[in-house]
Amino acid sequence: MTKSFIVALSFASMLAAPGCAPQPAAKAPAPREVEVLTIAPATVRDTADYLGTLSSRASIDVYPQVGGYVRRIHVKPGATVAAGDQLVDIDARGENAALLSARADVAAAEARHSLARTNLERAEKLLTEGLAPAQEVDQARAAVAAADAAAQAASAGVALREVRVDFHTVRAAVGGTLGDVLVRIGDAVTPQTQITTIAPDVDGAIGAGRAVDQGAARAAAAVEVTVAIPAERARALGELTTVEVLDAHGATAASAPVFYVAPHADARTQLVDIKAAFPNVTGLRPSELVRVRVIFGSGAALLIPATAVTRQSGTPFVFVVTEQRPGEGAGGPARTVVTRRPVTLGRLGADGFVVERGLSAGDRIAVSSLQMLRDGSPIIPKEAPAAVPQGGAPRDAGAGTDEPDAGQQREGR
Repeated sequence: MTKSFIVALSFASMLAAPGCAPQPAAKAPAPREVEVLTIAPATVRDTADYLGTLSSRASIDVYPQVGGYVRRIHVKPGATVAAGDQLVDIDARGENAALLSARADVAAAEARHSLARTNLERAEKLLTEGLAPAQEVDQARAAVAAADAAAQAASAGVALREVRVDFHTVRAAVGGTLGDVLVRIGDAVTPQTQITTIAPDVDGAIGAGRAVDQGAARAAAAVEVTVAIPAERARALGELTTVEVLDAHGATAASAPVFYVAPHADARTQLVDIKAAFPNVTGLRPSELVRVRVIFGSGAALLIPATAVTRQSGTPFVFVVTEQRPGEGAGGPARTVVTRRPVTLGRLGADGFVVERGLSAGDRIAVSSLQMLRDGSPIIPKEAPAAVPQGGAPRDAGAGTDEPDAGQQREGR
């Protein structure tokens, strides 16, 4: 009896101990204020960024037409020249001597032609008086014809020598701004030796008072941008495909439609060249590398901010805001909760991700405090400012996803 009483008393003491007392039920977390965004369709452009190379449609490389030694240079690098201005003189002493000889040949031919004419007149007079046979007159006429042909040949020889002498003066074929002058006085040059380059300078030509067709001149001063794009993207090109040249801040400096698509892909890189041309009104230079944006098309799509997306094991999902009513959950009054929903994302643009599957227009998603949310967490919704603008001008999706890699350009996915 005494032992039973002691055991019962010990058991009651254990129950009264603090660690063994029944714990109250855990209190549900208070709803957290979260910014939410209502999704609406927006017009999205299908774009991709690449590197392009500029070239001038009228820029020329200057080469001599003859070989020889450089005797004089008339210009300096960067100078503005007009069509026909002298650039470089090549030693022409041999051609000048040949020209003098050709002119002497002309003089001799003209003298022989004059003598033949005199002989013909004398023979015709003697024939009239019956003192010379008709055969002698015929021979005199043939001599005049031969002398006349010889004189014409000698004159043609002079013209040829004059052209060859003029070839020894390298002139500007078009007006514009010179590049670097690649030769020095005394250098031996051949027709394969580049002298300099000329880039058209329409404004300078007009300002100098030269008679030019401004429209034609500005068209000639247009620049081409060549862009290499992946072959699979080239198949998406259409009549409305546009190329935008971007400045250092990402703003559009020039825009033009694509006018050329290469019929074959590069066998090594599997890239296809496309070209667009536009007036050079922004001071771009030939051979310059520029950032370009190719606009393949546009259409309606759902955009969500990149900050609204979380990932688990590589799967993207968002927290969709729903109303939980009595009877759907644990009961009680209606409350606002978030539900984790996996989504399929498309291209990433400056305004966020394109949603391909998982969301519909009108859905509301959480865009703040994502790290504190769990599936089914109650929230107090607060309408967020439009992080992704809806409607208005088309938004770019995919811009900046295709970057050059190891000397070539590839499509980023």
